[in-house]
Amino acid sequence: MVNEQYKYSELTAKIIGCAMKVHAALGNGFQEVIYQRAMAIEITDEGIDFSREHEMPVYYKNQHIGTRRVDFLVHGTISVELKAVIQLEDVHLAQAINYLEAYNLEIGLLINFGARSLQFKRLNNKKFKSGL
Repeated sequence: MVNEQYKYSELTAKIIGCAMKVHAALGNGFQEVIYQRAMAIEITDEGIDFSREHEMPVYYKNQHIGTRRVDFLVHGTISVELKAVIQLEDVHLAQAINYLEAYNLEIGLLINFGARSLQFKRLNNKKFKSGL
């Protein structure tokens, strides 16, 4: 699953591996918070540095207009958004991409535990600005 052409490929592969372990153990059908708690345990067991329910400010025209919480912020560089829905929809993808853009993060993962098989998408922020 590691593909060196993608930035942070080794780390995102470890995170996806954690999600696979959680999905294999719990299956689908639980609320998102259950998967979030299980993922926190798996990520900790892997020795990966993360923040759960990481609150970040949202700005519009340089004015603070609110805050949003990403499910996990890994190594301060990768957002991980979890879902527990039967099928991922465009709105879920848009939300995950908005997090990347709002926080100027380059890479993100959208992981869905609600389907029979684990679903995940690796996201790349096309608007990422290095050095900000």
